[in-house]
Amino acid sequence: MDGRAVVEALVATINAGNVPGMDDVFHDDAVMEWPQSGERIVGAENRRAIYSRFPQLPHIEVGSITGEGDHWVMQGLLDYGDGVPIRGVFVLELRDGLIAKETAYWPAPFDAPDWRAPWVERME
Repeated sequence: MDGRAVVEALVATINAGNVPGMDDVFHDDAVMEWPQSGERIVGAENRRAIYSRFPQLPHIEVGSITGEGDHWVMQGLLDYGDGVPIRGVFVLELRDGLIAKETAYWPAPFDAPDWRAPWVERME
């Protein structure tokens, strides 16, 4: 699989709630980093344990996938079923056609301060 196909397969697997299927896109020794919570998940066993215990995996609506070679970025909208859309960014490093490292960011939305209004365009 090329890099784009790996990213698309990861999204399809998460959207299907198919935790065992993640083994098809991650190396057994892959590292996942979640900087916002200060967590690092190392290896397939830990990845499976974490994902199998999620109250609900998100549905990901892909906004964009960019990259080349072994470096890919996916931006999307994550829906955990609670009505609060979360914009996520996944930075993926591949090795031999599989994910070797994932760094994921998913900040909660916040209201922009009024003082910036004269200089910005509102996005939905």
